[in-house]
Amino acid sequence: MSESSECLFCKIIAGEIPSTKVYEDDTTYAFKDINPKAKVHVLIVPKKHYANAAELAAADPEELAHIVSIAQHIADESFHGAYRLVFNTGLDAGQTVFHVHAHVLTGEKLDE
Repeated sequence: MSESSECLFCKIIAGEIPSTKVYEDDTTYAFKDINPKAKVHVLIVPKKHYANAAELAAADPEELAHIVSIAQHIADESFHGAYRLVFNTGLDAGQTVFHVHAHVLTGEKLDE
């Protein structure tokens, strides 16, 4: 649950690796994905290190709800409120960074 010195997202949150910030508050950081899958593709991460969405939900459900509200805010500003929210959990599901993160995809009509 704490910061991991080897975690890519912990390094981004700490400012050790550059990112394009979209949103930040005391508990949460959001930044543009470097390999976007939509016109607007933002990653939202809690500043505390949790491996995946289930771990975050068990430890801090309020933060998980906060991430969803930030996703809505990004979509409201980017594309009349419509968005897709994705959490990849586990290597076989496509998770490559094991710090929970929500993918917000918006900015255009998305295919199913």
